[in-house]
Amino acid sequence: METATKDTKSKDYQQQKKGHPSGDKRFKQLDITMKRNQYRQDSLIEVLHKAQSVFGYLESDVLMYIARGLKLPLSRVYGVATFYHIFSLKPNGAHTCVVCMGTACYVKGGGEVIKALEKELDIKVGETTADDQISLMAARCLGACGIAPAVVFDGSVAGKQTPEVVMEKIKGWQE
Repeated sequence: METATKDTKSKDYQQQKKGHPSGDKRFKQLDITMKRNQYRQDSLIEVLHKAQSVFGYLESDVLMYIARGLKLPLSRVYGVATFYHIFSLKPNGAHTCVVCMGTACYVKGGGEVIKALEKELDIKVGETTADDQISLMAARCLGACGIAPAVVFDGSVAGKQTPEVVMEKIKGWQE
């Protein structure tokens, strides 16, 4: 009986050394990041950032892998991944447009910007156009209240946006 337990532990250890059972080497990069942070649960955001940069988005098996590695409930990992607008659970389009929906931005026209984009692109917030060119997202707050309404175009923040100005930018992406 003890021999079987030793063999099982040895196989588990060997599997850990190899990374993910799929053999996908990107999981090895997650392992390195988790190990560097000593598998501390408070390193979750850093590990999620690494996963997003390596995989492009956070698919469910990646979230499960991180949860197991950091010994966290999957619900906690999923909660953090969905709370921050920087993380995506679906592949993004070639371009991303993030509209701030914080109070200042909403009051100054962020909601109107969203409506115009949804109509023009024929998608809802959180979706990507059929041609995989543009992903539309909303952020709870960008912390840029002084330049409200703020929109992030492919990682660059633009302030005092109107539906017309945003539509011009988006049209440039569609050409």
